[in-house]
Amino acid sequence: MTTAAVEHPGKGRTRRLVEIGLWLLGVAAVVGILDLLGVDVKGWFSSLWTSMKSVSVGTILVAIVLQTGQTVFAGLSYYGILSAAYPRQVKLAPIVTAYAVGVAMNNFLPANIGTFVTLLMFIALIPAATLGGSIAAYLVQKIFFTIAGGVIYLYLFLSVPGSFDLNLGNISAHPVWTVGIVVGAGFLIAIAARLFWSKVKKLWEQAREGGAILAHPKRYLTRVFLPSFISYVFKFAVIGVFLAAFAIPVTFESMAWVAGSGSLANVASFTPGAVGITQATNALALDICCNVPNATAVAYSTTQQLVTTAWNALFAVILVIVVFGWTGGKALVSTSYEGAKEQVAEQKEARKRKRAEKKAQKEE
Repeated sequence: MTTAAVEHPGKGRTRRLVEIGLWLLGVAAVVGILDLLGVDVKGWFSSLWTSMKSVSVGTILVAIVLQTGQTVFAGLSYYGILSAAYPRQVKLAPIVTAYAVGVAMNNFLPANIGTFVTLLMFIALIPAATLGGSIAAYLVQKIFFTIAGGVIYLYLFLSVPGSFDLNLGNISAHPVWTVGIVVGAGFLIAIAARLFWSKVKKLWEQAREGGAILAHPKRYLTRVFLPSFISYVFKFAVIGVFLAAFAIPVTFESMAWVAGSGSLANVASFTPGAVGITQATNALALDICCNVPNATAVAYSTTQQLVTTAWNALFAVILVIVVFGWTGGKALVSTSYEGAKEQVAEQKEARKRKRAEKKAQKEE
């Protein structure tokens, strides 16, 4: 890790204020242009705010409890991984806190900087931990969520209306075409499964370098897989609570479509926390699966993201103060954040070099 450049506090503050000002000017310009084009932006925001206010305090409190469970159990899975890799050096509360900080930061910052903050906090908290060991822990933890995401995507593919609907009359009239379609579909599914499995296998092999817990399958299942599964269940429960608040059908299908579209939004995101993209993908998904009006879907998605984002940030701050104290926690998070920015910059530079090398090889 390179040494972070020391930045004058006044200059840093001025730069942040300028960036905020530019963001506000950009938003104002977009709103003005839409207004000139005849788009009732103010009316849309008013309608959205009215829909959000209709969510009861009880619903929000239940969602907060479930969101807390999602974060804590995911952090618990990290504890299982790290305690196996670094015996007698790991405590539960600091690990859960480090994970909660990363989750909160990913809601506001681009490029998953929050994840790097978590990994660097692990290094600061565990005497023997290294960057490679922290990355290995991340890869081990990611195994379950990669499998779960793959299952959800496969379910969505299979549940698309008309994907495998075969009319009996058409089968008898066109047996050759029918067999060809079935064989072709099976071939595509086999290719997708193979690609997916190769990804999981690659993650597993990479994680074995520092993921000592993988050598103990029973311990992995009880201390990593199970907490991760419970965290995923809490995630679905949060979705279900907010869907119910907006009178959207709460079924496994509707929750799967929201979870899958949200995951896709995070992958394709170029905004902090995938703001805007999440609302668009959620609205499209709910229209496909449940014919939910766009306004209702956007209000649901926005409310859920605002509530969970605000709570993630508050929960992280509370944990940092309780576990590390305000001064120590602030120093730990700040140092890790600076290191995370360096890591992201180094990764971008490495990707640029690889692209340049490939381009040069093609031109030769």
